[in-house]
Amino acid sequence: MALGTQKSDRSTGSDAALAGSAGVGFALSLLVGVAVAVSLGVYARLHDPAGRPLLTLGFSGTLPMKAWLTTAATLLLLVQLTTALWMWGRLPGAGRAPAWAAPLHRWSGTVAFVLTLPVAFHCIWALGFASNETRTLVHSLVGCVFYGAYAAKMLGLRTRRLPGWALPVLGSAVLLSLVVLWLSASLWFFTRPDIPKY
Repeated sequence: MALGTQKSDRSTGSDAALAGSAGVGFALSLLVGVAVAVSLGVYARLHDPAGRPLLTLGFSGTLPMKAWLTTAATLLLLVQLTTALWMWGRLPGAGRAPAWAAPLHRWSGTVAFVLTLPVAFHCIWALGFASNETRTLVHSLVGCVFYGAYAAKMLGLRTRRLPGWALPVLGSAVLLSLVVLWLSASLWFFTRPDIPKY
């Protein structure tokens, strides 16, 4: 066997090992995400909901608080989408992303996540897992998926040699689940004329 062939075989073997470790890392991220989603859903379903708000953060009630915080988080995730597309060179006509795009991407995602926490806390603690109608069932399920997808994305960011398609898929799962949460609750709230909006 020629020397060049041996080197090629070794690099092929190490490439396969790297691909295998990336697959394991991605699978582990997904498993943790599923565990987070299922744990939240089980807890929300099994505990006795308090049926009262714990905090309203200056809003007239929990519905306005949840609707506005979720709206702000959704808008911030749209900033994340835009900056991600820009950083990866996928934003048509935008050119190269400036140095501030990466910090804006990270901070918009962090603030969006923090804004969802009082909403999730109220949904889980005060209301529990709602399944009495299609809208609330979808909202409860997707709320759990959102936090599972977020956990998987955060772990995926720290996984070495993740497949190139994995982070966009995980990020899209976070964004899409938050959009569905907004559509199934905040939009419903904003279109109801009988509820105070602030």
